[in-house]
Parts: sequence; C-alpha cells; structure tokens
Amino acid sequence: MNVVKFGGSSLASGSQLKKVLQIVKGDKARKVVVVSAPGKRSSDDEKVTDLLIDLGMKALAKQDYQAVLSSVIARYSSIAEELNLGNEIIDEIELNLAALVAGNKQEPDYYLDAFKASGEDNNAKLVAAYFNHEGLPARYVNPQEAGLIVTNEPGNARVLPEAYEKLQQLRASEEVIIFPGFFGYTKDGKVCTFSRGGSDITGAILANGTQADLYENFTDVDAIYVANPNVVENPKGIKTLTYREMRELSYAGFSVLHDEALQPAFKQGIPVQIKNTNNPEAPGTSIVKERHSADQGVVGIASSHGFCSIYIEKYLMNREIGFGRRVLEILEDQKLSYEHMPSGIDDLTIILRDHQLSDEGEAALLERLRIELEADSVVVERNLALIMIVGEGMRRKIGTMSKAATAFAESNINIDMINQGASEVSVMFGIAADQEDKAIQALYKAFFE
Repeated sequence: MNVVKFGGSSLASGSQLKKVLQIVKGDKARKVVVVSAPGKRSSDDEKVTDLLIDLGMKALAKQDYQAVLSSVIARYSSIAEELNLGNEIIDEIELNLAALVAGNKQEPDYYLDAFKASGEDNNAKLVAAYFNHEGLPARYVNPQEAGLIVTNEPGNARVLPEAYEKLQQLRASEEVIIFPGFFGYTKDGKVCTFSRGGSDITGAILANGTQADLYENFTDVDAIYVANPNVVENPKGIKTLTYREMRELSYAGFSVLHDEALQPAFKQGIPVQIKNTNNPEAPGTSIVKERHSADQGVVGIASSHGFCSIYIEKYLMNREIGFGRRVLEILEDQKLSYEHMPSGIDDLTIILRDHQLSDEGEAALLERLRIELEADSVVVERNLALIMIVGEGMRRKIGTMSKAATAFAESNINIDMINQGASEVSVMFGIAADQEDKAIQALYKAFFE
C-alpha cells in the first residue's frame, strides 16, 4: 500500500481536487491520503492557514474577526460549490470554526494551534465528502482516533514512539483513508501542530506506521531541481536522491520538502517519490536509502539567508581544556541555538539564525564571551547567506572544492566561511547575503552546465 500526501497548491480549488481524485483512483495501492489546508490559487492569494492564524489572533485579542472568518468559510464554500457538494459539509466547517472561537483562551498557544490545525482537519472532511460523492469509498480519520500521539509542544510537536504501533490499524481499512496533516494530539487530548510545513511530516509518520511500500508526495513541480528555479533558469531535475542528500538540501533552503519530513520514512527504509499533481505522468524524483551512481559528485545546490556569525579568537585555544564547553554553556544561558561551529587552532566561528540575536542580546552575549572566555577578539557579522553543495559522491570526486572556489572567484564573491560535515555529504560556504543569487548561478554553471 502507498501513503499519498497532497500539498496546499494541489488542494487550492475544486479543479485541483478533481485532479487529486483521478490520481488516487489511478492506483489501487493509494490507500492513505494525507491532505494539507487549501493553499494559494494565485500568487496574490492567501493560504487558508494564514487566514486561520489571523482569525485565531483576532479572536484571542477580542478584536473584530468576522471579516476573516467569512474569508475562511468562503474558501471552503467555493471549493464545495465547484464540486457540487451542497451545504452540509460547509455547515459542519462553520460549526467547527465557531467552536474554536469559543474555545479556552486561557492557554493561548494551544488555542492558536487548534486554529492552525483546523485548516487541514476541515479540508480532510471536505475531501472525504467529495470522494464519496464521486463514488470512491473514503473515510475521514481524525488523528486522535488513529492514535497519532505527539509531545506537548505547541507549534513544534514531535511524534511519540507508541503512535507508530497505533497507526498500524489504518492498514485494515477497506475504504481510502483521508487524514489531515500538520498535527496530532497530546496524551491529555490537546491539539499540537508540527513545525510549519508539517503535513510532510504527517505523511512520513503514516508511511512508517502503516509500513507502506511507498510514500508519494504530490506538489506543484515535476521534480526536485538541482537549484532554485527562481534563481537559475530551467535548472535540471534530479532523478534520484538519498535521504541524507535530501535532508541536507531541505535544511539549506529547498522548499519542496520540510527538512524534518523524511526521518520517519527513513527509519523504515520506505522510498519517497516526489510527483506533480498537475503533471502526474512525469517521473518525478525518487528519494531512497542508497544511490549507486557513485560517479556523480554534486547533485544539488541550496541556499538560505538570515544568518549571523560570531568569531572568537584566543591564542592557544586548542590547549585550553573545556573551552568549547564553556562557549556552549554561554549560548545555552542566553537561550541561543547554534547552526554550525567551524573552528581552527586559535579561533572558532559560531553560526546562528540572525533573528535570535537582538541588539540588546548581542551586547550581552559579546560581553560574556569576552570576559568569561578571556578572548582576544570577539566579532559579530550580520547578513550572511549559507550556500551548500550536496552529494554523496563528493568524497570520491577529485576537484570539487577547487571547482567551487574557482566559480566564486570568477564571480568576484568572497567566501567568509567554509564548513564540511564529517559525513562529507555537503560543503557549506558562508558569504554576504546580497551575493546569494549570484553564488547559486555561478555554482550551477560550474557543476551542471
């Protein structure tokens, strides 16, 4: 059996749902369908999830929320009307939203999570109604009913190990299961969402729990491309990636899959197939445990901005026992998480997400690092972008670093930092953020043209 997940763009309108129905009908192995909330119908449209967050915030602040509530209902109504579903499903959605507005405002994090989760939950009910209306037996299943139990962390929930055993029951269904993505329930029955984009996570969890043969993730592109198509014109598609390569690329900025989404599928060795709802005949991209094309070096280039670096220099740092531990303790005390920490003999660099460090927080951190570490120099640099080249075969490919450095030099791009992970699956370059697009184009030309 296959678990199939459809993203927001695949479910944004009635015409899109008609495509989804034909895709599910096209393969009897597709027995579990995970749905997102309706996404954008055009570039200037709003995602239903964004409307729901606005609705929840206004209701929580006791502001007038009627206009945004009407907008949410109108999105579902337009889909139902296009599919000739009648008013029953919309009445059910209206009742659900009214109950959410009247919910417990004493716990604002859980209150807002319930609104965010309702986008997927109500859409799953609508999709199930449509499938049945068209003669395909389908059943909406609530995550609590299925046993999708998660940690008590609103907005950042993680699946609990015991959930996988409970989810096996879904295999016994003779009907197509329609399952809402993005959220689960705590042990005491509270809704908690995964991090944003978490419908991908739900799909992988269900693939694991049901021991699926394949996890198909339908989106709005024919394949995963080697570079951002908004930066590189007509980039090449990728036929096959390993889990590790996809994880690195997702972390570094690829938006096709959530960067945590593959872990549950990876545990069971379940292959993942990225497909296009609007062009389901395209082969897409396969994500597998191992890829045997060992002669291939770089398979993809990704980038992300919004970083800062903290450079710490101290003579004979390498001889000082416990230096790194003390650096990490200071970061922990300041409630900061770091992304990377490349180091030399007498220096190290800490890479942080820029939004973590306010001007006040920066001053406090620098003072502690200087005084408590007795550092010779501590310098912060803002507005960094991280550019990553990824490929399992790079460790066997001579000249990869030379080719990348030459591409940067010929484009007059200065490299502030280089970091290679122990696995040698990726190499990361830190550069000025305003050089990000130029760097991607230079690397694409060097490795793929």
